[in-house]
Amino acid sequence: MTEPALDTEPAPSAEPAPDADTLRTRVLDSLTTARERTTLLTSCVEDPDLTAQHSPLMSPLVWDLAHIGNQEELWLLRAVAGREAMRPEIDGLYDAFEHSRAERPTLPLLPPAEARRYAAEVRGRVLDMLESADFHGTRLTEAGFAFGMIAQHEQQHDETMLITHQLRTGPPALTAPDPDPAPLSTGPAEVLVPGGPFTMGATGEPWALDNELPAHRREVAPFRIDTTPVTNGAYQAFIEDGGYDQERWWTKEGWAHIRGHGIHAPLFWRRDGGQWLRRRFGTTEAVPPEEPVVHVCWYEADAYARWAGRRLPTEAEWEKAARFDPATGGSTRYPWGDADPGPEHANLGQRHLRPAPAGSYPAGESPLGVRQLIGDVWEWTSSDFLPYPGFRAFPYKEYSEVFFGPEYKVLRGGSFAVDPVACRGTFRNWDYPIRRQIFSGFRTARSESV
Repeated sequence: MTEPALDTEPAPSAEPAPDADTLRTRVLDSLTTARERTTLLTSCVEDPDLTAQHSPLMSPLVWDLAHIGNQEELWLLRAVAGREAMRPEIDGLYDAFEHSRAERPTLPLLPPAEARRYAAEVRGRVLDMLESADFHGTRLTEAGFAFGMIAQHEQQHDETMLITHQLRTGPPALTAPDPDPAPLSTGPAEVLVPGGPFTMGATGEPWALDNELPAHRREVAPFRIDTTPVTNGAYQAFIEDGGYDQERWWTKEGWAHIRGHGIHAPLFWRRDGGQWLRRRFGTTEAVPPEEPVVHVCWYEADAYARWAGRRLPTEAEWEKAARFDPATGGSTRYPWGDADPGPEHANLGQRHLRPAPAGSYPAGESPLGVRQLIGDVWEWTSSDFLPYPGFRAFPYKEYSEVFFGPEYKVLRGGSFAVDPVACRGTFRNWDYPIRRQIFSGFRTARSESV
């Protein structure tokens, strides 16, 4: 995020917003949940682990902590409340576009105790301001959008910090219970998604981000899609069949990448005799065959799909499988309907530190019979990250617009590390096709003969 200008754009017409007290409660709950998670992720290790860079792909944890506070100040205290900057001299240090992650350890960052104090002081002022906040008038304030944007921003950085914890070496610092076993019967391996139009993009979502908008009609040909994400066991079959040694399964760029970097398995996997092991948050365990595969890049997902005689779904296909209800012809907020996510629906919010076994969460199944479309693993699609027809950047171009193009591939659905506030059936994530440190997996699809 960059320095915001004061927002004077009128709010667009939309469905009636909740009353002010209901909004205030939602905002407070969302901000509190995010901060509790931030505190957990930055208090479970000693200061040297906060200031160290555990991978050149990631910022020091202490940078994320102060960046969270700085963005909250920029948007809620300065842009919404019109207040003077608290510490303008640090804005450049915590501008994600001014300094790459690799160089951030060399900056004069706030030390851990000072970063905590700064973030806490910002939050205290925000909560005071929230008591009398006006949720009308401009697009930034309508229905509490700016507050929702900041809650999502903090949760996104919480996921980033959890990735850093996975990359960090040393003893475990985080614990969480394992998910329940999957039901014994999970239904067919794939389902048919009927052809025809559907509504793609967010409607009636006051906290939807700009790349989810505007909602529009999208035509999709009939196709079949996996009912669950591809599992570790299925992916091991690809490895054992020489999938990483046969150029025919890979794109030109993918083959060059895995050869150039000596990649022969998902990130954090290693073979010990006849067994595959993986490192997970400071522990080593046998790779569980029933879990969705995670920490694979787009090139690996695409190669597996080719090997399996299938392909990755397009972004539109993924969203239709997740949101389309053939009984009504409409699109729902989530696969299970319009209700907010509950623990029975999906594996979200760092409730567990791993994906749930394939076939879990039958209550979260889509009307077409597809499971685990939300939570567990981000799912690579075949689509480039592009704007929807009629897209308008808001409230700043650097959230989405500067990333549009063929360099980035779209991921959908969220992972076990995503909080419900930052996850919807319309939510779009994107990354380079080489990225593997993220909590990424995939499912496959195939075109239906007509």
